[in-house]
Amino acid sequence: MKLRVRVDHKTYSALKEVEGEYREVLEDAINYGLSNETTSFTRIKAGIYKTEREKYKDLPSHFIYTACEDASERLDSFEKLKRRGRAYTEKPSVRKVTVHLDDHLWKFSLDTISISTKRSRILISPTFPKIFWRYYNKGWSIASEARFRLMKGNVVEFYVIFKRDVKPYEPKGFIPVDLNENSVSVLINSKPLLLETNTKITLGYEYRRKLTTTGKPTKDREVRRKLKRLRERDKKVDVRRKLAKLIVKEAFESRSAIVLEDLPGRTPEHMMKDVKDKQLRLRIYRSAFSSMKNAIIEKAREFGVPVLLVNPSHTSTVCPVHGTKIVYRPDGGDAPRVGVCGKGKERWHRDVVALYNLARRAGDVSPVPLGSKESHDPPTLSGWLRAKSLHSIMNEHKMIEMKV
Repeated sequence: MKLRVRVDHKTYSALKEVEGEYREVLEDAINYGLSNETTSFTRIKAGIYKTEREKYKDLPSHFIYTACEDASERLDSFEKLKRRGRAYTEKPSVRKVTVHLDDHLWKFSLDTISISTKRSRILISPTFPKIFWRYYNKGWSIASEARFRLMKGNVVEFYVIFKRDVKPYEPKGFIPVDLNENSVSVLINSKPLLLETNTKITLGYEYRRKLTTTGKPTKDREVRRKLKRLRERDKKVDVRRKLAKLIVKEAFESRSAIVLEDLPGRTPEHMMKDVKDKQLRLRIYRSAFSSMKNAIIEKAREFGVPVLLVNPSHTSTVCPVHGTKIVYRPDGGDAPRVGVCGKGKERWHRDVVALYNLARRAGDVSPVPLGSKESHDPPTLSGWLRAKSLHSIMNEHKMIEMKV
């Protein structure tokens, strides 16, 4: 939860002084971790604490602890980027500093927030937004950790963390979820549902980016302003969060477990190896399968919904009844969606058969329906972003069919 508070010059100066010394301790901790080839908070703290304590005698000692934690997180993140080949510097650089606080350095109340500085404690009186009260009044508690960052104009950006102890329940059923390039399919009460995520807007954003940047440097102020106004990232994150909430709420209300494919970190590269179409390669690469999976897992933890990760191999190419290969014949497109079982000759939609296979791998032994229209031709819905639940979407779809 982010809170912004404008403070007086005296308060801002006291926090600025703390931030300056915190930055120096953080840089020393990072350098120690690099020279000793460690990312361990315990080892970094043991190695620099005595020296830093003598150097900054007026700084509360727990700022040294939190700076070591900050350095450990940055070094660990840098090592992961380095292994993926995405580190562009020899060591992590400290550009922006967000000061970490533990339970000794700050105290919270609804009236004031107290923060320790070099000489005394300063008091900040924030104005809480509606979303703060939504969490606060629903049983969430304030965590012992917090952070603050200094902005221009004597503004303090304060980060409050909410937490809640949630115990996963024993699932009574399964809700398999199959993630695709332009849709997410869900199986609710043995009825498949295909929700369009509209991530094909990726191509639209790509064309706009090319028009904006052609012949101009990306560091140009006007170019950066136009690229920022596209808000591609914000729109995609919004779709993922709303979809994750719908799926998790349905699982929570029905006391079911969510079944997902255990996708590897390099999923797009694996899926693109046999694809020659440049546009399709771009869409697959920017579909962010792992981000969608992580959004569902994160929301499931909030509600205490169990999540089962199963093997994703051949989920859409094997018949869940006979265990034989499904043959997909070209139907006018490069990626046919409907195939035929090699043994039983049943027609299967690619996204639907994946759902039944995911459910079976999770331990679901309920019979698979055959011969129905839904088994190979699922209802595809696009206007679901403002829906309250998946049941309301299904009921609305039934009403549309009745009117037709």
